[in-house]
Amino acid sequence: MFRYLAAVCIVPLTMMSVSSVVWSAENPDPWEKTNRQIYHFNKRVDTYVLKPVAKGYRAVTPQVVDDSISHFFNNLKEPLVAVNNGLQGKVAQASNDVGRFVVNSVTSLGFADVAQKIGLVKHDEDFGQTFGKWGAESGAYIMLPFLGPSNVRDALAKPFDALLNPRNMLDDAALNMGLVSLEIIDMRADLIPVERVLEGDEYLLWRDVYLQRREFLVQDGKVKDTFMEDMDDEDIASPAP
Repeated sequence: MFRYLAAVCIVPLTMMSVSSVVWSAENPDPWEKTNRQIYHFNKRVDTYVLKPVAKGYRAVTPQVVDDSISHFFNNLKEPLVAVNNGLQGKVAQASNDVGRFVVNSVTSLGFADVAQKIGLVKHDEDFGQTFGKWGAESGAYIMLPFLGPSNVRDALAKPFDALLNPRNMLDDAALNMGLVSLEIIDMRADLIPVERVLEGDEYLLWRDVYLQRREFLVQDGKVKDTFMEDMDDEDIASPAP
């Protein structure tokens, strides 16, 4: 345990030194050429494998069952959320997350969000956010093979996230892999409606959405609204009619 905690503390320091070399605010995507190649590889895998399976899944799965499966996998992430809220000093939220995991696991094995109905709200925390809270810069944007959008900090945090998933306590490798596959298919199926509104350069769209969302999560929603500031500046600069 102490070795694990030491590793958790050392990684953000390592990432801060790495990210200072590979990233700057002016260019969050210095590896765009390589990232685009990986994106097109992921796109082909999605087009010929994931998307057809996800469409079949949506076709045969009733909405109530689909929702239950999503709740089940969300519940497995509650220990990760609780630990990271604790590491960020959010004791009340960590207690809330532990309560959510216990209530949902006991009442429905996680297939229903009973905890939400009794006032235990859902949070979204992981080690990437915790490292960001501790001062680690996000680092350059990275498109990971099969896994999709990420950045230096979040990519290095993923193994720590995996350690806290109760699914990994299973001794049956085949069952574990089956659950991983089902989770991926369930997540991909939920994205199908979103594709209908995608326009323009999809790579840039997914990159900007990812970077903005991660910044929003790391800052707990306390981010500057630069769009409104730009609008105000334009109004000030423009002469009145």
